[in-house]
Amino acid sequence: VFVNGVWVGVHSNAQQLVTFVQELRRNGTLSYEMSLIRDIRDREFKIFTDAGRVMRPLFVVENDIRKPNRNHLIFTKEISNKLKQEQQETSTRQGWSQDEVEQATYGWRGLIQDGVVEYLDAEEEETAMITFSPEDLEEWREMKLGLPAAERSTEGEHRLRRLKPLPDPRIHAYTHCEIHPAMILGICASI
Repeated sequence: VFVNGVWVGVHSNAQQLVTFVQELRRNGTLSYEMSLIRDIRDREFKIFTDAGRVMRPLFVVENDIRKPNRNHLIFTKEISNKLKQEQQETSTRQGWSQDEVEQATYGWRGLIQDGVVEYLDAEEEETAMITFSPEDLEEWREMKLGLPAAERSTEGEHRLRRLKPLPDPRIHAYTHCEIHPAMILGICASI
C-alpha cells in the first residue's frame, strides 16, 4: 500500500481493501478527490491525495454481486426526478442564506456523497472499464443475459444514428459510464 508515493504497509487481501476504501470514498467518509489505483501486476494499491491532479466526473456502475442493481448505473430515475423537482423549487428559497440553500439542496454534492458520480484521474482511469453511454451499458447487459441481437432494444433506428460496435463479450464488468459522450472531448481528452 502506497500513499502519495510512500510505502505505508501491506495487506493480505488486496481486493477486500480496495473495495472497502472505494466504498468509504463513495459514501463521503473519505474525500472524493482521492485517487485509488490497484495495480494487479505490480501487486500495489496506490492512494493519491495530493493536489494538482486533473480529474473528471463519471457515473458509477454498481459492481457488488450482493446488490440487485448489479451492472446498472447508480444514477436512477428517482435521483433524476429529485434533481428536476429541486430545480423547480429554487424560487421557494428566496431570502435563504447560502448555508441554508446548501443544506436543503441535493444537487451535485448529493450525487458525489451518494456515490452516484465519482471523479477519476488519468491513472485511475487506466484501471477502470468505462462505457460510452447508458444505452451501451444496457446493450452489454442484454448480451450478457444471452438475448439474440434481434431481440435487443432497437431504440433510435434512424439512418443518422450513431454507428455503434456490438458489445464485447470479453468484458467482464463495467465500472463507470460517461455522463455525456462529449465529455471525452476538449480538456478531458488531454488526460
